[in-house]
Amino acid sequence: MESRSRIDLPQYVRPPYDVFVNGVPQTEGTDFEAIGPTLLFARSLEHEGKLGFWRWLSMLLGVAGTYRRHDAVTVVYFHEGRRLVANLDASHRNHS
Repeated sequence: MESRSRIDLPQYVRPPYDVFVNGVPQTEGTDFEAIGPTLLFARSLEHEGKLGFWRWLSMLLGVAGTYRRHDAVTVVYFHEGRRLVANLDASHRNHS
C-alpha cells in the first residue's frame, strides 16, 4: 500500500493558494488533492523529528550533521488583499 501524507491547513488559509514542497511548486490534481481545509499528497512527506542527545553531541563536536530527509511545505495565500506565506510544521502533518 502506498504511503500518503495529509496536511491540515490553518483555518485562516483559504483558496486560492499555491503549494510548494521543498520550494518546488505542486500542482493540484497531480501532486495533491485539496479536500476542504486538507491537502492530501500522493506521496509520503517526511519530518526529521527531534534530535536525541547523541545526535546533538555529534553535531556540536562537528562529527556529524543532520542529514535526514525533511520535507518543508509552504502555502502562499491571500488575505485581505495581502500575499502571505504559511510554513507548515509537523503539527500540521498527518500520515494516512
